[in-house]
Amino acid sequence: MGNLLDKYLFQALDAYPYNLEEAVESLNYALSYDDKNPTALCLMGQIYAENLRNYETAKDYYQQALAEDMYALDVYPKYINVLLWNEDYKEAERLIDFAVTLKGTDKAVLYLKKGILFEQKRAYRKALQALKTAKEFAYNNYFISDIEGDVQRIKDKIAKKKKEKSKSSKKSKKKKK
Repeated sequence: MGNLLDKYLFQALDAYPYNLEEAVESLNYALSYDDKNPTALCLMGQIYAENLRNYETAKDYYQQALAEDMYALDVYPKYINVLLWNEDYKEAERLIDFAVTLKGTDKAVLYLKKGILFEQKRAYRKALQALKTAKEFAYNNYFISDIEGDVQRIKDKIAKKKKEKSKSSKKSKKKKK
């Protein structure tokens, strides 16, 4: 039975994201052999999140996958994305804080997600600090350059916010005169 489960998992992984119909069909077969397989549950969650934009169903699949194996390390970044897209910020922050404590997780990616979380919450200073930490855990030049791009984007937002604040304070001073 394990061989058939693996066969359908590999077919689903091979088909995703280019042939969704085949990927879903193979996943359904895989889940019929083992409805608690973390890899199959994670990929099904990914399909619901990225292709169908059904975040609640995707969250259910990711939760099931982690309930079966909390060391299914590939699930965490994908689940965090869904929580960010669905604006479940408290839940995303708790999950990130837990995931960074697990041995073997990609801490650079997790801190990058934390930076994005703070950026979405408009806590730009905290976002910059999280991205600085992400850079410390990064060991790939391309990833580091991506982080630097994120840092620049946030700095631009801070500058824009300061500029808007100074304009509004000048207008209020003119009104008082």
